[in-house]
Amino acid sequence: MQEYFGLSMRSLLQIFFLSACFAGAVLARAQGGPPFITDDPGTPGNHHWEINFGWIANHNPGQSYYEIPDVDLNYGWGDRIQLKYELPLAAATNPDHSTGFGLGESYPGIKWRYFEYHRRGEPKTGENLLFSLGTYPQVMINNPSSSVRRGIVQPGPQYYLPIEATAQLGWLALNGELGRWIGNKNAPDQWGRGLIAGHEFNDRTELYAELYDLQAINRLGDQPKQRAFTLDFGGRQTVGRSGHLRLLFMGGRAIQTVTRTNGEPSWIAYAGFQLLLGPEQKETPGRQP
Repeated sequence: MQEYFGLSMRSLLQIFFLSACFAGAVLARAQGGPPFITDDPGTPGNHHWEINFGWIANHNPGQSYYEIPDVDLNYGWGDRIQLKYELPLAAATNPDHSTGFGLGESYPGIKWRYFEYHRRGEPKTGENLLFSLGTYPQVMINNPSSSVRRGIVQPGPQYYLPIEATAQLGWLALNGELGRWIGNKNAPDQWGRGLIAGHEFNDRTELYAELYDLQAINRLGDQPKQRAFTLDFGGRQTVGRSGHLRLLFMGGRAIQTVTRTNGEPSWIAYAGFQLLLGPEQKETPGRQP
């Protein structure tokens, strides 16, 4: 296992997640979600839309997967609930270097921010929200196309059950997620663990680093156990005076040895934009721009 600054990858991961746990008693900010893998408890706000268009790449020398683009629709049903539907146009390259194109998996889901703790004696707003927790159940459904047969996407259905938290230590914003993928006879169960750390420089510019570990719990047949343990950097930049359009960008790579069969990506990337639409209203608790 590789080492950095005298620490193994396992030790670094433990430090990152322990930091996320101890961050719980401070101001919460929402910085997960696109362009990052890790998500957060933030929701768009009542009757508001968050629409993400992303060009996503996960490149491995043996097998690569691209979304060209991914369309991610999110609607705020009240201030604490978000309804989601995601559908990409996908491309996959197999070990024989042939590439197939088709519809990716559909991802319906619902996010619920079930716990908030605000500073006492003040109005409950996003500025004095000290800590919040949420969950974001999703299901991966194959569409009625030939994408599974041609090896573009994995067989479904698969289910994702995560817990998410977000907090801030001084100028450093933190966001953690721990989730379980429930697979099927053709797809392994997996643990997803992510942490985002960074800074919101102003109401237009955000920059973050992300550590994410997606690790299979079991193996299928004689295949090696799959894992994608990545470090990436990215952010969001608001453009225009209205604040309704944001540019999304992220790039990273695996921090363990990459082979043609172990699932570690030699590089990952996200480039896209986000539309924020809805009626004008006061800021809602738990949601930051």
